[in-house]
Amino acid sequence: MRDHFEVRDHDAAGRIGRLEVPRAGVTVETPALLPVVNPNVLTVEPSRLRGEFGAEMLITNSYIIRSTDRIRDRVLGEGLHDFLGFDGAIMTDSGSFQLAEYGDIDVTTEEIIEFQRRIGSDVATPVDVPTPPDVDRERAERELETTERALADAEAAATGEMLVNAPVQGSTFPDLREAAGRHATTTDLDVFPVGAMVPLLNSYRYAEVVEAVRAAKRGLDPDAPVHLFGAGHPMMLALAVAAGCDLFDSAAYALMARDGRYLTVSGTEHLEEMEYFPCSCPVCAEHTPAELRKLDDDPDADASAGQLLAEHNLHVTFEELRRVKAAIRSGTLLDLVDRRARGHPAMLDGYRALLDHANELERTDPVSKDAFFYTSHESARRPEIRRHRDRLARLEVPDRLLLTESNAPSTHDYDAVWRVKPPFGPFPRALSETYPLTAEVPERLDDAAQVAAAEGVAALAEANPETAITLGHDGWPETALDAVPDRVETEDLRTLGRSE
Repeated sequence: MRDHFEVRDHDAAGRIGRLEVPRAGVTVETPALLPVVNPNVLTVEPSRLRGEFGAEMLITNSYIIRSTDRIRDRVLGEGLHDFLGFDGAIMTDSGSFQLAEYGDIDVTTEEIIEFQRRIGSDVATPVDVPTPPDVDRERAERELETTERALADAEAAATGEMLVNAPVQGSTFPDLREAAGRHATTTDLDVFPVGAMVPLLNSYRYAEVVEAVRAAKRGLDPDAPVHLFGAGHPMMLALAVAAGCDLFDSAAYALMARDGRYLTVSGTEHLEEMEYFPCSCPVCAEHTPAELRKLDDDPDADASAGQLLAEHNLHVTFEELRRVKAAIRSGTLLDLVDRRARGHPAMLDGYRALLDHANELERTDPVSKDAFFYTSHESARRPEIRRHRDRLARLEVPDRLLLTESNAPSTHDYDAVWRVKPPFGPFPRALSETYPLTAEVPERLDDAAQVAAAEGVAALAEANPETAITLGHDGWPETALDAVPDRVETEDLRTLGRSE
């Protein structure tokens, strides 16, 4: 049990938690966004990050501080919090990103952990090897061994109240990610970043991001706080949280602003092509795109277009994170993921990859929520439907049973009549007011909902081989009827004139 992290609410694999950061003397509510602060270039003053944007934690690079003569001594003398002017928690990176970019760095894990301790870091990071996607397996295994040695070195060097990261590597090999998670969870380290995600995120390979996260989660303890390194675009936060991530660090707000890119929850816009701002944050409320474009030509302007764009990017990202937390609390996180998935094909790939793990999500998904909305054929794969289907075997079933989508006939020769409701399938009428059978579904259902209901009928028939079952359906397609076992009699209620 990791007593510095407490889970308070669950939805799918997403959760609201409390991460105690003892050296900072603060507790950070998760999911949390850690803005990346470059100690050499302060795009947004760290002192503003907490009060104006709601950042409880930030991340900066201890390797850059150590390697930059003009600031190293200042940070050692003042301490990291005073140097940055930030009174929340501060995580520091170790130089692993520079290692991935340039091939070598002149520091060991023991040295950088000690340096992070001396400057006052609250959460430190060892020098792991961020193995990029698509490498050969031999390289991934070799570099994973190096990372595991770094975790051992970090354990030996860690002292006092400073938390230490245990990065989970493994490239694009899910079994290596799972093994790395299993190894990391046996250490005495504290926070578990899924590493080397930036190349996948930059290429919008969200399905592979989900696979890497879910593999790491299978190896880690359920109460392990998980950090998705390099993730911070508001478009994908709901998906990443639903996959099981608790912490995110974003340099995107600043890097994209420098290129004139404007972040939204459905993608990225280019300032030069915009006529209107769709957002109501302070930046967008006080400026038009045309006004922002003119700022860089105005020597008397208080701020550059890039700085104001960075502020907007932070506002929209923190707003989305609050929306994600509200969705977890109300049990509508997957509805939010579904909406975000309609904004970009790569997001839809990620959502579908997440639903491939519905059996894993079901373990932490609440049994009862406020609502279930069927909005797309992906809804037919949600964990609530799997749970309902699995629980059909627990129900007491009579010898002769009629399943019907419509009202029960006034006279019949069956021992009982149950409802069938796509996408869930059959259930006794006594359960009709319980979640998720209170779901809101469209009148024009797609085939996926009816196929899912047919699979529920099949599950009930398999669990009760002695029961004679008749299914009355409202014109199901052949794809659904093919999923119904041959021994179940079927009647199309439309041809009987009995459909409502």
